[in-house]
Amino acid sequence: MRRLRVLRRLWGNRVAFWVGALVVGMVSVLFAAAADWAQARFFALQGRFWLAPVLLTPLGFVVCAHLARVYFPGSQGSGIPQAIAARHLGPGPERQRLLSLRICVGKIGLTLIALLCGASVGREGPTVQVGAALMLQISRLFGTAQQRGLILAGSAAGIAAAFNAPLAGVVFAIEEMSRAFEARTNSRVITTVILSGLISLGLEGNYVYFGVSTASFDQPHTWMLVVFCGLGGGLAGGVFARLMFEGTLWLRGFMAVDPLRRQWLVPLGCGVIVMLCGLVSHGATFGTGYDQAKSAIEGTSLPGSFWVLKLIATLVTAISGLPGGIFAPSLAVGAGLGAALAGAGLVGAGAVLGMTAYFAGVVGAPMTAFVIVLEMTGNAGNAIPVMLSAMLGVSASKLVNRTPLYHALSELFLPPRPGRVKHPQPAQRPESASPPAPGAA
Repeated sequence: MRRLRVLRRLWGNRVAFWVGALVVGMVSVLFAAAADWAQARFFALQGRFWLAPVLLTPLGFVVCAHLARVYFPGSQGSGIPQAIAARHLGPGPERQRLLSLRICVGKIGLTLIALLCGASVGREGPTVQVGAALMLQISRLFGTAQQRGLILAGSAAGIAAAFNAPLAGVVFAIEEMSRAFEARTNSRVITTVILSGLISLGLEGNYVYFGVSTASFDQPHTWMLVVFCGLGGGLAGGVFARLMFEGTLWLRGFMAVDPLRRQWLVPLGCGVIVMLCGLVSHGATFGTGYDQAKSAIEGTSLPGSFWVLKLIATLVTAISGLPGGIFAPSLAVGAGLGAALAGAGLVGAGAVLGMTAYFAGVVGAPMTAFVIVLEMTGNAGNAIPVMLSAMLGVSASKLVNRTPLYHALSELFLPPRPGRVKHPQPAQRPESASPPAPGAA
């Protein structure tokens, strides 16, 4: 009898991982298709009425932030900090609050609304929270006690399916989510990524996210570009991470003084800034920035102001309280910065190096940065320069920001403890409610 119970528990755990992986893969693919549709609808409207964002973007920010705050608390931002925080919380209502089916619905729906109004967000971070939440719910359905492992596996599967980058999903789980290598847990993560990836391959086919890069580093002067892009991109990424975290804390304090009025003014003001960035850039800073990053990787120059405006738009969106991630927008900022540093003739190489260094500087995860860029550009021959740019980027980032962004933001979703970041809360907030946005992207 005891042996039967052990076998039942063992196979129950395995089936939970397998079923969860298939569900996460399916939802990730559908979410990606819906996100592409939402962004296309916004740009189609802007193409017909170029002043449409003047009204649509600020109003969309207000509506989206209100819905997230009132009906889907805990859905704000990208969701990666929530997934990290959930792994530190024990089983119970606090973990459930961050990773529930309600959160899945709100995260997907509100990210689509954000894209429909031109916010500078991506779907990749939200896919992590959705993947982790789905795996957690499946663990409850199967009665497995390995919730932390399932959250980790769901996060990895979300990244893998979002970018069609299975290696990046595994490395992200090890380096960013768990910050440790555990052979038993990571074998299950790999299995989950494989199963989730099979669903993605079956529905979308095998593809390279940004297309295959033709950039090469076979000339001596291109190695100087590695240094410039690595240091410049990492420093810019560190500045972004520092501003985002401190801006999130400042806005929380600002809103706590007069929450009834300022909870409307903050997203409205953020929407106006994003709208102005979009109009000045002729629409380039709206949305994920995928098209701009892809064109830079292919060797097409971008306006020198693009990366600055995109950084501002992404920063303001991230601290406004809207659900939506910073993965894809950060890659676009880095590609624009690298292309600007490279100049004519080396645009593609600069874009690849810039996005690696900048992203590494933002999240403080060099392995995730270079693996994800190598997989998304399909050029393994650039491994050494891309790895070097990631390491230089992290080193430069630490000059201005020493705490990895996602882990710093995850502290805002955890109960206070000695040494933990303290953050103000609006007056008379119900104890069961989640920490209010803005922020936590």
